[in-house]
Amino acid sequence: MKLISKYSKFVPYLYFIAVIIYLFTSLNKSEGLTAYPILLLGIPFIWQLVKPNKNLNFSLGIIFVCISSYLILAYLSDILNIISISETFKGFIVLGGLFVLTNFTMSLWMIRNSMKKAF
Repeated sequence: MKLISKYSKFVPYLYFIAVIIYLFTSLNKSEGLTAYPILLLGIPFIWQLVKPNKNLNFSLGIIFVCISSYLILAYLSDILNIISISETFKGFIVLGGLFVLTNFTMSLWMIRNSMKKAF
């Protein structure tokens, strides 16, 4: 149990690194060279794994809570049919909902990690 609690603080960073790697590989297949700037988004998360910093952690948490909140609003507007969206896009609704909720949860987890006394 101590091992799980010791390494559980790294879960949000590993999640966002995995999402960035997934986005990079999927865009690299279709876009090629223009997908490489996406890898730059992973630098702060890797930095948090190597040398944790409370200020960077709090900043990343707040930024991604804001982005996730925007995604939640977009997801809710799609569910409530406020905006008309094509049928091909509607196929991604379930996966998109899981992605949105997981992003929001991981962002809140990062903020919680930055508010703890010992990081």
